[in-house]
Amino acid sequence: MADEYVLPQKVIDQLKEELRELRTKGRDDIAEKIKEAKSFGDLSENSEYDEAMSDQAKLEARIADIEYTLAHAKVLDETTLSTDHVHTGLSVRVYDRTFEEECVYHIVGVPQANPAEDKISDESPIGKGLLGKKVGDVVTVEIPNGYDEMEILEIFKA
Repeated sequence: MADEYVLPQKVIDQLKEELRELRTKGRDDIAEKIKEAKSFGDLSENSEYDEAMSDQAKLEARIADIEYTLAHAKVLDETTLSTDHVHTGLSVRVYDRTFEEECVYHIVGVPQANPAEDKISDESPIGKGLLGKKVGDVVTVEIPNGYDEMEILEIFKA
């Protein structure tokens, strides 16, 4: 995991709210599921109990993940973002020379990453490759199938 996550204040607030929900309602719901599953008897052959315990482990893992993220979060001041070079919080339009197409990437912190929405982490290979670069720069990044070469066409606020 990262030593620092650069996140907009609204994302930090969303994570705090999710954490509050998981610690209260989430834990209460799981406790009720475990209690109900125990009432079915023999725990060694009780699939409801196993499922409830698995759900509890997932819930606690998510809580720990959010706590870690918040403990290592740095607020991104979006009012001071400059589009002179690529950094977290900005969007980048590139011409992908390898695949001969234009793409737009939104550079975000790890907790916000969602490749299906073109939100790539500043810690991903493409994100790392683009950070600090300017319009006109050509970037070569290592991808699972080899290398990808991109030219930066535009840097903008999303």
